[in-house]
Amino acid sequence: MSHHFAGAGDVAGLPLKSTVGVGIPVSAEDIILQTFDNDDRKLPVCGSMRPIITELDNNKKGSIRTDVADLVLVKYKCSSNGVPVTQTNGSTLPLVPSTSKDAELGGYDPFDHRVVQHPTTDMETFIHLLKGSLGSGILAMPLAFMNAGLIFGLVATAIIGFVCTYCVHILVRSSHKLCRRMQVPALGFADVAEVAFLAGPPAFQKFSGLFRGLVNTFLTIDLLGCCCVYIVFVSQNLKQVVDSYFEAEMNIRWYMLILMPFIIAMNLIRNLKYLAPFSMIANFLVGICMSITFWYMFQDMPSTKTVDYIADWHKWPLFFGTAIFALEGIGVVMPLENNMKTPQHFIGCPSVLNFGMAIVVVLYSTVGLFGYLKYGKETKGSITLNLPTDELLAQSVKVMIAVAIFFTYSLQFYVPFEIIWKGTKHRFTSHPDFFEYLLRVILVVCTVGIAIAVPELGPVISLVGALCLSFLGLILPSCIDLVTTWEEPGLGKGYWRLWKNMIIIAFGILGLVTGVYSSMIDIFELFKH
Repeated sequence: MSHHFAGAGDVAGLPLKSTVGVGIPVSAEDIILQTFDNDDRKLPVCGSMRPIITELDNNKKGSIRTDVADLVLVKYKCSSNGVPVTQTNGSTLPLVPSTSKDAELGGYDPFDHRVVQHPTTDMETFIHLLKGSLGSGILAMPLAFMNAGLIFGLVATAIIGFVCTYCVHILVRSSHKLCRRMQVPALGFADVAEVAFLAGPPAFQKFSGLFRGLVNTFLTIDLLGCCCVYIVFVSQNLKQVVDSYFEAEMNIRWYMLILMPFIIAMNLIRNLKYLAPFSMIANFLVGICMSITFWYMFQDMPSTKTVDYIADWHKWPLFFGTAIFALEGIGVVMPLENNMKTPQHFIGCPSVLNFGMAIVVVLYSTVGLFGYLKYGKETKGSITLNLPTDELLAQSVKVMIAVAIFFTYSLQFYVPFEIIWKGTKHRFTSHPDFFEYLLRVILVVCTVGIAIAVPELGPVISLVGALCLSFLGLILPSCIDLVTTWEEPGLGKGYWRLWKNMIIIAFGILGLVTGVYSSMIDIFELFKH
């Protein structure tokens, strides 16, 4: 038998930077059968220790948690032969002897064992990749270029796009290696992090639970941060339209409070199926808005002498945070690859990923370059805010994009809610439905509260990008690649694999620290005023 295995918050096919895996639930009986198949009980003892991954439910003595969030990830056709099962520090995942590299390379092909109900073609995956990467961040790219300069922004966007794409490559490649070693068809994002450390050198195994938790934590912060950005975005666009018709201007925070009951109502919908029509409407509206925005942007383009070619270096961290927020679609990678009919085509050269990310980088660079060139020092957090306030066509763009982002909030909210709810629902067994709705309301109120506290797009976007996506998109994939290849095939001649990953990790840490620092400085300045 074969199964899909997934991490917390699994949602198939979301056009967002928001998911971590796709899965099919299994039973405890399946877990046992997959662990020790009757036909394979007499396999020889293997030389190294590898994990059989099962998360125990502490609230049910002797039971195994079989939620989508906490599935058994690993099947090993290997007899224990009297070797005691041990547990690593910081994880509830027991260990058994594993197969050698020969078994990884020879025998098991995870792609042959994947059971996907509706597999996607290369073209469908390419379209989903574009939808997942081309989010609201593209509207903030002119602001990113303002913080970098015309020439430096163009070069730096290409470099960041290349590094992000490469990190996706090594993440997916590591996932494939781990699937072969563990003999499972697929792994989600959080699963890859946990399995990589459990299956890595003994010194790293104790960090497996920590890294799984970090993935889910940063995903939650990232996506809830995006929800805060959406609230500010919708409120600012609506405020511009309303202010053009009324002399008395209302503070933007009142718009957020007015929106809150409508956002709460939308997020009481628990089934993604009922949110799908809203997603389709949002995609349609975004397409119209971007077309009209481009028309405005390319009219009466000023000379390049009106803008900075290279901005003051103090602003570069803000550029980094905004650019990586816009470009980094790490959350959609694993579910897209796991759902492909031919997953071998996702990475490599040429590949779906390379082609898709090349188009994304070109589009983002184009919007950033010409948006900054058009509006210069007046560039705002979203390019739609630079459109004329007194023209009906421009006003329609602001209303449509506000509606589209409002509908997108619910899809963005779904994954962090699922991660939090799956970790807390065992505490509310008496009235689970009531507490689920209550948690939804509390989380929405929290995102609105944060948006009210910091009602500016630029610093919030940069903070979320620098804090969460530097870790998820740059630091973590490099760490996973290191521990996955540490023993087999090794660090390479002159330890080139170690140096390569350490450079990317250092780049990610530098971007994280400087981006967070610069964003917080801007946020504190807002509080002063």
